[in-house]
This record gives sequence, C-alpha cells and structure tokens, in this order.
Amino acid sequence: MKQLHVFFIGLTALVFLAACTPAASTKAPVETTLTIMTHDSFAVSEDVVQAFEEENNVILVFLKSGDTGAALNRVILTKGSPEADVFYGVDNTFLSRAIQEDIFEAYAPAALSEIPEEFTRGLSGVVTPIDFGDVCINYDKAWFTEQGLAVPETLADLLKPEYGGKEGEGLLVVENPATSSPGLAFLLATIAEYGETGYLDYWQSLKQNGVVVVNDWETAYYTNFSASSGHGLQPMVVSYATSPAAEVIYASEPLTDAPTASITGANTCFRQVEYAGILKGTQNLEMAQRFIDFMLSPRFQEDMPLQMFVYPVNPAAAIPEEFTRYAVTPAEPAIFDPVLIANRRDEWIRDWSGVMLK
Repeated sequence: MKQLHVFFIGLTALVFLAACTPAASTKAPVETTLTIMTHDSFAVSEDVVQAFEEENNVILVFLKSGDTGAALNRVILTKGSPEADVFYGVDNTFLSRAIQEDIFEAYAPAALSEIPEEFTRGLSGVVTPIDFGDVCINYDKAWFTEQGLAVPETLADLLKPEYGGKEGEGLLVVENPATSSPGLAFLLATIAEYGETGYLDYWQSLKQNGVVVVNDWETAYYTNFSASSGHGLQPMVVSYATSPAAEVIYASEPLTDAPTASITGANTCFRQVEYAGILKGTQNLEMAQRFIDFMLSPRFQEDMPLQMFVYPVNPAAAIPEEFTRYAVTPAEPAIFDPVLIANRRDEWIRDWSGVMLK
C-alpha cells in the first residue's frame, strides 16, 4: 500500500502541474485518511483493508496503543481533540467507563438488528459489538493422560489436593487481574460463581493449594504452561477457549489434534465482548460510520477469527474449520453487567491483591 500511495502522490503532482496550463480542467481526487485506535492485539488481513480503502477512496491508519485499559486511558485523555476517528477494542470490562466518559458519537449501524441480543443489550446506541471470546482454563492433554489424573471440571475441583502443591507450586497458573486482561476475566468468573461474599475465600483456598500468579498472559502461557513451553511446571493456565485452535494453526509441524483443550463448565469461563465506536470530535464522521458498518460485514467478520482468535458477532459470518474442530464455546460462561464491573472492578482487584500478593 505504501508504493501505491507514493504513486498516487506523484500522479497528483503531475495533474497539479498540468492544471497550470490553459488546457487543464480536472483535478485528481484527494484520498481521506481514517485513523482507528486499537489495542496491541488488533490484526486484520491486508486484502480486507485494501478492499475498504479502494471502495471508499480512503487510507486506513491503525494506531496501536497498548492493552485495552491503556488504550482507553489514551482516548479519555485526548477526548474533545481525539488522535483517532474510531476506537476499537474496548471490552465489557471497561465499557461502562467508556460510556460514562462520553467519548463516543451516537451511531447504530443498520446491521445491528441482525446481531444477537446478548451482544447488543444496554449499549446506549454509542458502541457496536464486533467480536467475542471466552477466557477459560486451558490444560495440557498429554500431561493429564501421562499422570493418569482426571481433568478438573469445575472451579471447586481446583481446590482438591490432587491439583495442588506447595504455595506457588500447584498445577494452575493464573495472571494478576491488576495487570492482565485474562487475569481480570478469570477473577470475574470466580465472583460469578462464588459471589462477592465468597470469592476471596475461594482465592485464599486456591493460594493454599499452590496456585501460581504471574503478571501477564505471555509469561503464564509461554513460560509456565507445560504444553506450550515444553518445560513449564503447570499443566493448567488461564488463557482462551480458542487457544487450542491456535496451537494447531501455528504448530511447527502439522498436527492432527490439538495438544490442549479448555475447561468449559458453568462459570469456569468469562465471556469478553469487544466493541467499536466513533470518537467525538472526528472530522470524518461519515467515513467513520462506513467503517463501523464494514466491521459488521461478513468480509471483516470472517477475517477476525484467524487474525485475533475471536468469534464474530454476526451470525452470517462463517467460522473457520479450525475453530469448529479444536475450540469449544462454553454453554454457560460467566456474564456480568458492565455497569457492575465498572462500579466494583477496582475494589475487587484491591481486595484480591490483599489476599494473593501479601
């Protein structure tokens, strides 16, 4: 795309010079630039970007701005004079804060009527659901087979002695919810299961049973998790329900089965939904609306699974075979009201830290 853009600039210059002569009477069209702020995990195929650019005579610029919380903070600090036209990636753990900060222009694309109500409920007409995924515990299938140990099915099972060890040496590694999105999601799953009066007791019991806490997903998955690192000490890790499919897709040698799987019992997983919205102050409102529409189209929706390992919210979008074969969608994921999360998130994390990090 850079070469095409340079060619276009050169062509525009030639037309401008020609316009200085009496015979010239036309001007080359001027392309618009549309900037989309995202979290660092955002990815989209070049041909999908190019399709939108060519159809709308626009150049798309993607501004990656850290994790979801950091990106949202950046948007809030620059509201009124935004650095981007569209913000993609705020999820249901931060949605209420984004709405309270009044950073979005109201917009409801026509295709929203085709999206299941579970994704559209309570959005105040300012953001559009784009994708969803489930944070679950993944396990090393070979490890459990070799040890002759049954895979735990519930959160309560994780407290059994056979899944424990000395403090910090158990079979499960989790991420700190203060520094990790999947860590926060798993904390919310435990609150959904045990309530606000019981979740801290549950975590105290997990601690006593040897649960390992690290700061980020990369460390948990690529260092501690036995199935990924090959030498990690934990055969269970908080990750995503689509991680088994990713293991097959990115395997160095072809696999006929995923080496990992997910525990998907009731309230063992937390469902994350990601949204996009048009930022107030944009100078490209109509183009931003077109891009939101495009994000709900089958062309964009069908590209997301193998780019970001999330599910499309548009039921008309096809799901990759790797997802249907190797990933399991939980029947009863933990689901929270975004307003409740916004009101209690900091308190829950603070109280969790008091139990787990002292």
